[in-house]
Amino acid sequence: MTDGKTRMLRRAAIFQHGILAGHLQAEKDGGWAIEYVEEYTGTPISLTLPLRKEPYIFQEFPSVLDGLLPEGEQLEALLKKQKIDRNDCFTQLVTLGQDLVGSLSVSRIKDSTQGTKEG
Repeated sequence: MTDGKTRMLRRAAIFQHGILAGHLQAEKDGGWAIEYVEEYTGTPISLTLPLRKEPYIFQEFPSVLDGLLPEGEQLEALLKKQKIDRNDCFTQLVTLGQDLVGSLSVSRIKDSTQGTKEG
């Protein structure tokens, strides 16, 4: 339930080998959560995030996803070309989401209002 104010949530779907594994979501307190989808039984998103029903909560952007982001000249080119803030790891991640190194891919879920369910 909301407090009368509309709050936009930033969410992304996380795919492991092309299969929906879970979701990344910004939390109200400025933190982040990664939660596996209930029916997912495949390879974990990371060895440090084994499958479980409870969400993983982070105070900072999750390092497992931050580690997939470019650095150096590649980062500078991305920030300049896409006009992304250097500190906006979420937008960097979803911008590169289909072209990440390794088995993960990420897609932005259209911003939603807190309290609504996406279908």
